[in-house]
Amino acid sequence: MTEPPAPGSRPVRVLLADDEELIRHGVRLILRHAEGIEVVGEAANGEEAVRIAGETRPDVALIDIRMPVLDGLAAIERLLALDPRPQVVMLTTFGDEQNVTRALRSGATGFLLKDDGPQELISAVRAAAAGDAVLSPGVTRTVIAQMLDGGAGTPGPGGGSPSAAGADPGGRLAALTARERDVLVLLGRGLANAEIARRLGIGVGTVKTHVSAVLVKTGTDSRVQAALLAYRAGLLS
Repeated sequence: MTEPPAPGSRPVRVLLADDEELIRHGVRLILRHAEGIEVVGEAANGEEAVRIAGETRPDVALIDIRMPVLDGLAAIERLLALDPRPQVVMLTTFGDEQNVTRALRSGATGFLLKDDGPQELISAVRAAAAGDAVLSPGVTRTVIAQMLDGGAGTPGPGGGSPSAAGADPGGRLAALTARERDVLVLLGRGLANAEIARRLGIGVGTVKTHVSAVLVKTGTDSRVQAALLAYRAGLLS
């Protein structure tokens, strides 16, 4: 589980948007019992989400894709135009390639599936609030598959092109230390920095340093690019 914020720090403010009240209720219960997280608003469609976000100023907006009036994908641009703007994490049952690609290209910080566990949800909220990109492991595999099948471009901000992670994948790992290689493997599995830190028994700041080193040494410019490189180099089998 991602480490909770330090005592005395401001809670992470979260907005939930889903047209199914039962889903909102379940997510709210999970987050209510998580230290350092506060649900500040709920919406049943994208139009309400944008309005309530402007009123409540959430740090993170958890948004379903398929909603009436204004769907989640259409709401992303309007949410990101707010000041201050929230980190937008898509929470949905639909993890298909088109939705993942559109959401990440529109500026979403992350993409979670509704069947991910409570701890994954809590960790993702904290990671998004800290500015980390978050992808469900299942979504990471979808992104990798889409790119390997010839999808155009990396579906995410600053992603570059598919070829950026394609040339000589094994040779591009030669400069990595053993610890950096461990970090690359966990990036490939879609883990956020805090979860990587827990798995490896190191600090989050150290993980961020390792991630930066991995991106520089491998010539990749995003976590998704790094995940693709790990896959092509056979590290995720």
